[in-house]
Amino acid sequence: MAKVAVYTMDGAQNGEIELNDQIFGAEVNIPVMHQVVVAHLAKLRQGTQSAKTRAEVSGGGRKPWRQKGTGHARQGSIRSPQWVGGGVVFAPKPRDYSMKVNKKVRRVALKSALSSKVQDAKILVLESLSLDEIKTKAMKKVLDNLKVENALIVMDGTETNVVLSARNLPGVKTLRADMINTYDILKYDTLIVTKDAVAKIEEVYA
Repeated sequence: MAKVAVYTMDGAQNGEIELNDQIFGAEVNIPVMHQVVVAHLAKLRQGTQSAKTRAEVSGGGRKPWRQKGTGHARQGSIRSPQWVGGGVVFAPKPRDYSMKVNKKVRRVALKSALSSKVQDAKILVLESLSLDEIKTKAMKKVLDNLKVENALIVMDGTETNVVLSARNLPGVKTLRADMINTYDILKYDTLIVTKDAVAKIEEVYA
């Protein structure tokens, strides 16, 4: 089992913790992570864009001028795509962009993402993380103590003070342990996890 240092909110090391190799020591599968990230981003698309084709634009029922003899190119409708106010060729229509990804594939991708953070030494385990009040400055001080700027913070439960104190910090996001996903883990430089959250992750995903 891989061992990583455990830190306090002051940035001081306070022992070590063993991580489950099934989750934090798995083989990193880049193609699977790519597939899951693409599916995640596709699902975020609203798919509401829409434009009218030449069949849907109003007007244009009459031929603008006769076929021959005018010196102009032949035209059948003023609503053809080449006309101003005409329809759009291959107009986008509302659609669902979501992609189906099997549960086992998502789990492999998640384990790969977590393992990659361990391999790159980009994971920090905290003894605990809590704030007495909602204060962005206090959360920033904790990150400064850990020498981190861009991070995903994972906690066992919803520490309201931590969540609200971190939400205005650029490059910082908080998540519950049962809501982690491959995209967010890979998006942020450092993964900060509390000891309770590590136990929760190992319980849920083992």
